[in-house]
Amino acid sequence: MKNNDANELIIANKEIAFQQQEKENRAAELIIANKELLFQYEEKERRAAELIIANEELLFQNEEKERRAAELIIANKELAYQNEEKEKRAEELIVANRELKKAEDDIRKLNDKLEQKVTERTAQLESVNKELESFSYSVSHDLRAPIRAINGYTRILVEDYADKFDVEGTKVLQSIIHNSKKMGELIDDLLAFSKLGRKEVTVSEINMTNLVETVQQDLIFEEGENVPDFEINQLPNAEGDKSLIKQVWINLISNAVKYSRKKVGTKIEIGAYQNGNIVTYYIKDFGAGFDMKYYDKLFGVFQRLHSQEEFEGTGIGLAIVHKIVQRHSGTVWAESQLGEGSCFYFSLLSATNK
Repeated sequence: MKNNDANELIIANKEIAFQQQEKENRAAELIIANKELLFQYEEKERRAAELIIANEELLFQNEEKERRAAELIIANKELAYQNEEKEKRAEELIVANRELKKAEDDIRKLNDKLEQKVTERTAQLESVNKELESFSYSVSHDLRAPIRAINGYTRILVEDYADKFDVEGTKVLQSIIHNSKKMGELIDDLLAFSKLGRKEVTVSEINMTNLVETVQQDLIFEEGENVPDFEINQLPNAEGDKSLIKQVWINLISNAVKYSRKKVGTKIEIGAYQNGNIVTYYIKDFGAGFDMKYYDKLFGVFQRLHSQEEFEGTGIGLAIVHKIVQRHSGTVWAESQLGEGSCFYFSLLSATNK
């Protein structure tokens, strides 16, 4: 009996120990379950916070969408207005194009008429120029003959009948010879000036230093005449008609010599400077000079700044220079001081511009 009770107690104790162990296991599981519940609660709170943020973001996006929708409505209205304006502008352009085409047709007709008039006018001018050229040669021939006769007969009087005239008569005869010679020179200069407008300009490269030296060497001085010293610097080559440009140098150098004649020990300086593709040549003398207030008359036909008694000349030389330089699309000008000399300049296209 006691053994049975003891066995039962042992079994009961084991059962109690097992149950105690189960309680402890259950308690541990509850602790773990509570921790899991706490973690899940914290996750729910975090998720709730995220949802709050997401809802706020969604609300902001909805507001942006509404604002953007309002902007799109305004933009669509503006686009519709612009389309209407474009359509209106297109209609205006169609009308303008029609008017432009009509204007172009009118201009074309006017150009055709103008070209016809220009052709007719050119033919008339060519005819007039031919007549003028023929007239010039005729006048030249008709004038030269009597002038030569006057000069010749006057010389005969001087040579064969000098003893028949007193001093005053001889002086008058010499005046006739001088003036007839001057008239012949004037006719030659006028013909040369008139031919410049008709002469075709043949452009080539000009060795300007050689050309100027040739002109200077060809100068003729009378016995006892004051001969200036020439200082000719190196001159760049230029593009032009050599024969015409030579005439420019002949006229300018002759003028420089003439207006330096009354000064002893004077010189004439010739040089040039270049700016880009333009060469400017100059000839400077230290002679009589002229008053710059009369500059406007300098390059005119028959315009003289000195009296015939002081310096001879026809008053056409500088007009010829001006016309030749103009035909080369250049410019010519001068600077001077009365009693101190003059400096003449003219520009041409450089030969290095090729």
